[in-house]
Amino acid sequence: MDSSGQTGSGGGRPTPDTGSAPATAKHRGDFRCWQDRAADRVAAAVAELLTLAVPVDCVCCGAEDTALCHGCASRVRRLTASPFRAGSRAPALVDMDGAVLLPVVAAGVYREELAQSLLSFKAHGQGRLAAELAPALARAIAAAGGRDKALVLVPVPTSGAAFRRRGFSPVHLLLSRARRSGVLPGTDFADVLRLAGPAARFRGRSATGWPGGQKGLGRAARARRVRGSMRLTSAGRAALAGVPCLVVDDVLTTGATLAEAARAIRAGGGVVRGAAVLAATRPTDRSGPPDAAPPLRDGPAGEKKINQKKVNNGGR
Repeated sequence: MDSSGQTGSGGGRPTPDTGSAPATAKHRGDFRCWQDRAADRVAAAVAELLTLAVPVDCVCCGAEDTALCHGCASRVRRLTASPFRAGSRAPALVDMDGAVLLPVVAAGVYREELAQSLLSFKAHGQGRLAAELAPALARAIAAAGGRDKALVLVPVPTSGAAFRRRGFSPVHLLLSRARRSGVLPGTDFADVLRLAGPAARFRGRSATGWPGGQKGLGRAARARRVRGSMRLTSAGRAALAGVPCLVVDDVLTTGATLAEAARAIRAGGGVVRGAAVLAATRPTDRSGPPDAAPPLRDGPAGEKKINQKKVNNGGR
């Protein structure tokens, strides 16, 4: 595998972020040629046939014969219909005076059918849910300015252990699905972030050493765990030098992972304009509806300097 990564565009296919070599990996590629599109349709047809042989229930309500029934799918669309600014709710992305260090747009709040669908997609191998979740992520990207063709999407990497457990990288799979379905046209994404150091080995474990990722960890524990854990590939440093980027992840909790991704991109010469996520959790000390979010605009030069300094310090 070319460990340097590459930028996803019309002709090339980025390589997996975990060391897997196949060019047709389930979480990479544009599927622009007719053979790949045909294979994707065949896979969808096979999945439909499997529902006849293998019982499938809706992950939300338990309705039979579908991974996500029509009613629950409609509810997911409603929950992600109005992307909002979520950076102020992530402790690692907020300065001492309350200023947001990294603008983040979320498609919806991590709750109800959206939370159950995303959990089943990531933890229980329900890859078919990408058909509903990918457009939601695309809406967040569009609200964050992702329809600007000069803006490169940079997905947060997954660990090798997580990839082997799931068989795919959730963020990469959602981005690929969004591009194939036409809801994210003309936007490149660069698979150039890699995990580095001890965090690359232990990111799939909880603070106690057991599997479970970062779920349940507090702000300080998450910040310690991810600080210095990412780097740009050599090809990424060349490709993203001076290029505006948007970091993409699935769930926003404390913001420590996004802060580390932004630090790594900036350290490699990229210009981070913000981030987009599928869902944002509700902080325990905040209540009420999320803030409304008009599309993000390029911040002033002064704001970029503040963001660079603070994110490089782990968001403190």
